[in-house]
This record gives sequence, C-alpha cells and structure tokens, in this order.
Amino acid sequence: MSKIPQPTTTQLDKPEPKFHYWRTLLWSQWCFTPPLPTQSWIGKTVIVTGANIGLGKEAARHFASLGAEKVIIAARNLSAAEKAKKDIEQSIGCKTSVIECWSLDLCSYDSVRQFAERCQALERIDCLLENAGVSKYFFYEVEGATDELQITVNVINTFLLALLLFPKLRETAERFKTTPHLTVVTSELHHQTIIPERKAVKEGKHTNLLDALNDKKVASRGGRYPVSKLMQLLCVRELVATLKAKGDTSGVVVNCVNPGFCHSSLTRDFAPIAYIGKILMRARSTEVGSRTLVHAASAGMESQGEYLSNCQVARVADWVKTEEGREWQGRVWEEVLGRLEGISPGVSGNIHVS
Repeated sequence: MSKIPQPTTTQLDKPEPKFHYWRTLLWSQWCFTPPLPTQSWIGKTVIVTGANIGLGKEAARHFASLGAEKVIIAARNLSAAEKAKKDIEQSIGCKTSVIECWSLDLCSYDSVRQFAERCQALERIDCLLENAGVSKYFFYEVEGATDELQITVNVINTFLLALLLFPKLRETAERFKTTPHLTVVTSELHHQTIIPERKAVKEGKHTNLLDALNDKKVASRGGRYPVSKLMQLLCVRELVATLKAKGDTSGVVVNCVNPGFCHSSLTRDFAPIAYIGKILMRARSTEVGSRTLVHAASAGMESQGEYLSNCQVARVADWVKTEEGREWQGRVWEEVLGRLEGISPGVSGNIHVS
C-alpha cells in the first residue's frame, strides 16, 4: 500500500495549488488503499446510520469484528437491516446479541426524535457514525418536512440527530473516561461547489439560504448533493468552533470523513454516467471505503472539527477558508440551528456547557 505524506497545518492553510484537487483525487483512487482498521472496540457501543447496505454495513462489520459490544444498525428498511445483521454475523462469527436493528427514517423529524429518545436507555454511546445520505438528480419534496429531500436527510436531520444525542456522548465520555466520536460522512465533492443558491440571497430574492434551496427555480439539480456535503462540512466546523468558544472540555471528537469514490447504491440516480465514472476512477469497494469511516471514528483530538480523507486530516476546499466562506459557515450553521429549534425546541442547548 502506498502511503500519503502527512500534510502539516501550514500546508493545509495555504491556498490549494492549481489542479491539486484533481491530482489528489486521481492518486487516491488509483494508488492508495486505506489500511484495515485495527483499533479495539471491545466493550463499546456504536451507532451507524444507513448501515443496512453499502459503506455503513461494511463499517458495522468492522466495528463488530473489532470487538464492539453493541453495534446498532439504524435504517429505514428494517428488513434489509436484518439481512445485513445476519450477513455480518455469519461472516465474522459474532454473537447474535452484538448487532441490533433499529428503525430510523431521516426523512421524518418524528422518526429522528423517537430514535434519539430510544437511545437514552443505552448505557453508553461511543460513536455516532452518521453515514446515511441520499443523492438525487431531481428536486424532491418531503411530506411533513420543511426542506427538500437532500437537505432534509443530509443536513437537517443529520444534525438534529447529532444534537439530540450529544448529551449522551458527553455522558459516555465523563462516565467511562473515554473519547466518544460524532463522525459525519461527507464527500470530496464539497470541493466542486460554492453553493450557487447563495446568489439568490445576495440578490434579495430570498432572505435566507434554506429558502433559496427550497425554491425549484433556483435550486441546482445535479449540484444539490455537493451543496449538501459542503453544508455538512461547514456545520461540523462551526459546531466545533461553537463548542470551543463555550469552553467545552467534554472530550467528544466531532469530525467528518470522505470515503472516496466507491461502488455503492448512492449514485444509482446518475447511472450510467456514474457507472462509467466508477470504472475510469477505479472506484473503491464499499469494504475498502468503509475503512476510512472506522478510522475517522477512531481518530484522536487532532481530528477535532477536521475533514478527513485517506485516513488523515485533509485539505478542505479553498472557498471554505476565504472570508466569504467563513461568513457563510456561520450563516449556514445559524440557519440550520434555527431549523432544528423549530423541530425540537431547546435542542441547541444540548451543545452548551453545563
């Protein structure tokens, strides 16, 4: 396996060299294989969303094989989740008590709240790995939700679940003297957008970004997924900045991770273009891609608020580090937090230091 030189903080802060993103992307896909995870998870409890298939399922398999006491497959399709559970059990020989299948529909606010409430009965949560996501070409509305499908699933309900379970992660850190993780699975595609819908806000067509994202006339099609992934990254960064500003010393690691271009069902709406791209880019298997997820869920405090790729802290898109990018980071988080307060009043208090 070829090894990537670890970049320094100074290198990461410098503007991205011309064509650096594309060179790194091609090198990662063609020349680098993430190492198998080896860190022990004995006695720990892990939640993996969207773990009935693909990357989430393979990550769950790794956690179970590394000794986790409880691995919760959180999925909308419980039938598929049960099949995944049996497959994992047969492949690694773990006890039937290790893997549990819990219902979680990230299209539904109620489902997220009910799932989080159920989690309160758990003795501990050592990792919330938020892997579930959707990628669609067309604009889809969600019954009972304020925002379009990809924003609802990839951003709003992802962070609703994160904030609802943050006190439990803190409790685990304090009670068991360990380092729980909140890890959001994002994408290198965040490099390919600067949120075009923000133009509608600048021009006064909408008062805020979420409204612009819900306007079919303004919303980009194929670009919606990268936008949602950039929003995830901005929210992770601002959440950590908020925690630091409030003097949080809970020891909970919050980071986000790019698994690379993988063979998964996520791109099914973009076939056959996605299929051709997977061949040309030498897409990783879901098992290989899942190694990066487990790495991020095991990373130390050096990964706090960081974007990880190829099992190391990686460079975020240059726009994120500009003055405008920093401004929008705060605005995006403020809007998302406002939406979350509307869904679950008082939830923002879960990140306050008591």
